Amino acid sequence: MLNTTIGQLLLIVFSFLLVIVFSGKKVFASQPEPEFPPRIFIVGDSTACNYPQSQAPRAGWGQILQEFFADEVEVVNAAASGRSSKSFIAEQRLEKVLSSIEPGDYLFIQFGHNDQKPEVERHTDPFTTYQEYLSIYINGAREKGAIPILLTPVNRRNFDANGKLKLTHGDYPAAMIQLGEKLNVPVIDIGAKSQVLFEQWGPEGTKRLFLWLKPGEHTNYPQGVEDNTHFCETGAREVAKLVVEGIRELDLPLASYLK
Repeated sequence: MLNTTIGQLLLIVFSFLLVIVFSGKKVFASQPEPEFPPRIFIVGDSTACNYPQSQAPRAGWGQILQEFFADEVEVVNAAASGRSSKSFIAEQRLEKVLSSIEPGDYLFIQFGHNDQKPEVERHTDPFTTYQEYLSIYINGAREKGAIPILLTPVNRRNFDANGKLKLTHGDYPAAMIQLGEKLNVPVIDIGAKSQVLFEQWGPEGTKRLFLWLKPGEHTNYPQGVEDNTHFCETGAREVAKLVVEGIRELDLPLASYLK
């Protein structure tokens, strides 16, 4: 009788473990609500990071994101100019983020612009090392009880003669989407969304989204500037809107805090 009872208990425990391992989203949905409103930690590159007034009107979308959330949600923007998924980790920037992140917080992960650069300190290959480094962010967040979200790299301002955007990120967006499917991580496809946005604005209109200034137009750029990678405040705000759109489309619990 005792052996039978133990066997039944072991079978119940084993069945429960199988549910945990294979139910993915069910486990996520059944997590207890955090005691406090979640924070949003952003890791990424210059398209997302904060800029000082001395570089205004240059701005990253992460610098603007706070505007779209209720005051009790804090956006912690750790994105840094020039970093790739590899160099961000090598400089112990991810370690610093993970030391602060708590259960119920979100980790927004957007890299790709600098992963394609040739320098060994930054370069990754889309379907091998890029995915391996992104997995470190994902696993690190999950180990802390936080929720990882992948965001494909935002496009550059690069049009062909027909007004269609030239896509310059190669296989990196596809590799990120593939990894998201494999590891059951939500993906906001900012690459695809920004392509639609930029083509709507067109070759001339998008100059108002990027850091394009005529000589003498702004005291921080007396000689003018024509930058097809980095945004002005208007462009950063439009890209932040795409991030918000993605949050709503994924029906993340975070969406309840949007204004």
